Amino acid sequence: MLTETPVRRVASGGLARSGPACALTFDDGPNGLDTIRLLDFLKSRGIRAVFAVIGEEILRPSGISADGTAIPSGADVLRRIVADGHVLCNHATSYEDMGRWNALDVRDDMLKNLEIIEGAVGDEVPVPYWRAPNGSWGVTAPVAVRLGMQPLDVANTVEDWVEQDPAVLASRLRLAMVPGELVLLHDGGGNRAGTVDAVIEVVSERLDEGWTFVLPEMP
Repeated sequence: MLTETPVRRVASGGLARSGPACALTFDDGPNGLDTIRLLDFLKSRGIRAVFAVIGEEILRPSGISADGTAIPSGADVLRRIVADGHVLCNHATSYEDMGRWNALDVRDDMLKNLEIIEGAVGDEVPVPYWRAPNGSWGVTAPVAVRLGMQPLDVANTVEDWVEQDPAVLASRLRLAMVPGELVLLHDGGGNRAGTVDAVIEVVSERLDEGWTFVLPEMP
């Protein structure tokens, strides 16, 4: 049964583990080459994560980077996320703070983002989670539950929206990875190359130490 209290624990699935477990969640994408590089790493290590996606990023067209590299469209990246077995989270159509919105406007935006997601990946792909932009919940949690989405906590962050120094973010990520809980990172919302570097470094370390990476729990 879904709960209005945002979850931060990892799913156990009734499986005994020999070491710590953590859930990786990524906000504000899909984001072109940064998300693709992140996906390549996660696939190479057999890790599934949650991607909290924003409608305007899904609708972003393809382009060319400053060095001439082709940048895939947001919809193409979203399809890759789904194809790789990751789980989607509704993160609104934009970056607007929804904390003061009324329930009807919140519901309309949630449904609009679900339509955008469906337009890219079809209607067979579930979107089981909701995360409020900027962690500003307002009335969004009960509305999400009524629409069949479990609110996902904003916890254990590394403040990668403030800076992108890989060494700094790696240090913060080591502290943010709390056994049994989720960690929040960003693959979108700007250049996230430093975040991806930190994830590759720290997750590789943790895997060598016996950690496993699973999904957040569903009540």
